[in-house]
Amino acid sequence: MISEAPVKLTRNEGLKEANAALAGTIAQTLADPAAERFTEDDYEFLKFHGVYQQDDRDKRKIAKHFMMMVRTKFPGGVLSAPQYVACDDLAARYGNDTMRITTRQDFQFHGILKSNLRQTIKSLNEALVTTIAACGDVERNVMAPPTPATSPFVDEILVEARKLSNALNPATRAYHTIWLEGKELDLNDEANKDFVDPLYGKRYLPRKFKTAFAIPPLNDIDIFTNDLGFIAIAESGKLAGYNLIAGGGMGMSHGNAQTFPRRADVVGFLAPEHLEAAAKAVITIHRDFGDRTNRKHARLKYVLAERGVDWFREEFERRAGIKLAPARPFKFTKQGDLLGWHRQTNGNYFLGLFVENGRIKDVDGYQLKTGLRRAVEEFQPEVRLTASQNILLVNVQPEQRAELERLLGEHGISVANPFSPTRLASMACPALPTCGLALAESERALPSLLTRIENLLAELSLKEQEIIIRMTGCPNGCARPFMAEIAFVGKAPNKYQIYFGGNEASTRLNRLYKDSVKGEDLLNELRPVLARYVQERITGERFGDFCERVIWKETQPATN
Repeated sequence: MISEAPVKLTRNEGLKEANAALAGTIAQTLADPAAERFTEDDYEFLKFHGVYQQDDRDKRKIAKHFMMMVRTKFPGGVLSAPQYVACDDLAARYGNDTMRITTRQDFQFHGILKSNLRQTIKSLNEALVTTIAACGDVERNVMAPPTPATSPFVDEILVEARKLSNALNPATRAYHTIWLEGKELDLNDEANKDFVDPLYGKRYLPRKFKTAFAIPPLNDIDIFTNDLGFIAIAESGKLAGYNLIAGGGMGMSHGNAQTFPRRADVVGFLAPEHLEAAAKAVITIHRDFGDRTNRKHARLKYVLAERGVDWFREEFERRAGIKLAPARPFKFTKQGDLLGWHRQTNGNYFLGLFVENGRIKDVDGYQLKTGLRRAVEEFQPEVRLTASQNILLVNVQPEQRAELERLLGEHGISVANPFSPTRLASMACPALPTCGLALAESERALPSLLTRIENLLAELSLKEQEIIIRMTGCPNGCARPFMAEIAFVGKAPNKYQIYFGGNEASTRLNRLYKDSVKGEDLLNELRPVLARYVQERITGERFGDFCERVIWKETQPATN
């Protein structure tokens, strides 16, 4: 009789199982002024608390300069005016005096020293802002449409996003004990010694898990890029329920065919009262069937890709105790944000402001951070962060508009968002110098590259054409590049893959066009394709659709 070899789990699985309370030695390191960094084990535990230990890669030739990135968790991207001011204060006091809006509607603070880490997180919690589960092998921030004018259901769905986020939080007491009480978790306490999370179990999930809501026809959340999505279905002017989708995700690894970006599958329709049961059922499918032997192959999308939608639906219904109805018809027509002034259904207004690559900072002549701070303090709007890294000031009273415009104008901020359509539709991940995974530049490179692209578009009489362009420093896909009309994905220092063919609604994956192009040659690769687009496009056809119709058709093998 031949016995099967034991399955070899990843190092992370052993770490989580051995310390299911997620405390590690974080508290001890915080208390030790001589320790300049956390251990490699605690690096993994810190993620569950919303923290990444990083180093300034610009300074590596001298020595590693360790610092922390702290990520908040705002379900649906919503925060109050006092919460915004608290975040602004902390960015100046402990961070690098910038706040970065993430592509999942959060804030990231960069450059926080270990000595200031606990006070940063404690102060955030005092402002009723949490960082727990903003990272780690758990449910991340639950996304939802932030724009008040797009549907009468926006506020209703934002409430559901908050409820779902709370229901899916890990239950460990380590977060409260370490960051709020400033103490070491007592592992001799019975509640902590044998702690097993009631939802996630001892090992938590094989990898991160992302959930989002969307309201057709505006796909401002990029819903198909999520592990789990709920697409709102309206009937007779009321929210009838949701189409459940599952198995989306952007990340891949260069040269690894086992990994790939994937668009989520539509699974079926469910009533609004089943949201929590549905989410927990999908999470436990990932928990129990995700690959714990290979973190690069551990996302839910690979379970769907390998086992199929029919298997998934049957497993879901068994776990949730819900019989899914056939999916209801829906259509997305556009992604992106409503910028400028727009009227809300309650008679007030919201103002959408473009934030290039999500970085709220002050530069000469454009004091975005200071201007937003003053506007929020004076007018007390609700603040909403978007999935496209922009900011909305919500519930501005009609009589406040002129004064708000004047105040912002004093800081060089125009409510007209005077940027090209292509720049307004662009996104980039942080990449260098803070991200340890970056292979190439992204946030620091895209603005100047866009200027060159804008000049090319003007030369080709495409100045007013919107082309969705996204750039990432590696193939993990944090800026969702694989849904863009044009994407640049870092392959090596100053070398990028070029992808073409996403669509306006963000419902179609793009495809690899060139595998390794130097940064200075990117424009030369775009020029002939854009020139063909001008000559051969159909009236009203977008660039991504042209690539799908013409460029990719030419690359397909002939069939008899």
